[in-house]
Amino acid sequence: MDYFLTEEQVMIRDLARQIAEEKIVPQREELDEKEEFPWDIMKVLAQSDMFGLFIPEEYGGLGKGCLELAIAVEELSRACLGVSTTYAANALGTYPLLLYGSEEQKKKYLPDIAAGKKLVAFGLTEANAGSDAAGIQTTAKLEGNEYVLNGTKQWITNGGEAEIYTIIAMTDKSKGARGASAFIVEKGTPGFSFGKKEKKMGIRASTTRELIFENCRIPKENIIGREGMGFIVAMKTLDNSRVGVGAQGVGVAQGAFDEAVKFARQRVQFGHPIISFQAIQHMLADMATQIEAARALVYSVARYIDSGAKDISKASAMAKLFATDMAMKVTVDAVQVMGGSGYMREYPVEKMMRDAKILQIYEGTNQIQRNVIGQALIKEAAKKK
Repeated sequence: MDYFLTEEQVMIRDLARQIAEEKIVPQREELDEKEEFPWDIMKVLAQSDMFGLFIPEEYGGLGKGCLELAIAVEELSRACLGVSTTYAANALGTYPLLLYGSEEQKKKYLPDIAAGKKLVAFGLTEANAGSDAAGIQTTAKLEGNEYVLNGTKQWITNGGEAEIYTIIAMTDKSKGARGASAFIVEKGTPGFSFGKKEKKMGIRASTTRELIFENCRIPKENIIGREGMGFIVAMKTLDNSRVGVGAQGVGVAQGAFDEAVKFARQRVQFGHPIISFQAIQHMLADMATQIEAARALVYSVARYIDSGAKDISKASAMAKLFATDMAMKVTVDAVQVMGGSGYMREYPVEKMMRDAKILQIYEGTNQIQRNVIGQALIKEAAKKK
């Protein structure tokens, strides 16, 4: 379908696709097997200005929006979800600064982020606080001109590799979610260390580690917004970033679908390519339709966010929910179309299927997305009374 992309958006898509095909595809199997962080690919993305896509021009970026970022993420995800997760998580970690950072903070950090000189990570999840953000145990206590952080963050993408971390911590536990605040913590700050590198089912090129804070002192100027805004910062960040997870779903599904079609044209059974069999055609037809429907929703929501709409939670949750559930189904079906070959590591669809599962889990499980949508529907119904 023609999504009426601008000439510039088409250029971004084509450049991201070129990087994916020339730099990522040849390495994806090795990166997965060795669980290697894709620094060389990140450098290529930096040289191509991909890190500056969504950052305003006054801070060294290209000044584009959510749609352009989604287009780039989709193309990278067609090749390797582990690599695209590394790239997308950088944007996730940057959104708190973009949305709520002071002018001084933006001038200090955004140019290096836009240039790809420093990666970013977002620290919200803990052992007892995932979807329940109000359960955060990490604390930040103001002592003079410094905040002292104590606690542990779990399963943080880009942990240990990133230079800049946007962290949600409790400044007043008695207030529950309203007692959370957001902070900038730089790698190398005394008292800030990392746990072991996690072993994962999929997205193995992406690094996941614990963040450990032991009397970690940061300047009080490193607070994002003001005390008590942490929960709002986190939720608005996720509202903006979830459409990117939807784009990942579209990308990995498209990659798996392309492999299934190619295989079905080459695989001969009973004297005919299996793509000539109606059973296979129906599977491929459903896969193609589901991918196109998800892409249409993701692009539409990205445009809606870029329009400046304020209430984007429901739409963003819908894009994430629909596209990632679709990705799981399509990657499973791609393996099925390819039969025993699809189950073998020689072909990329087994990796794509393993990778796709995380999309239904991170940045809010798809059950939580349904909660977000449901609550929004309740509010809308109340307004109509």
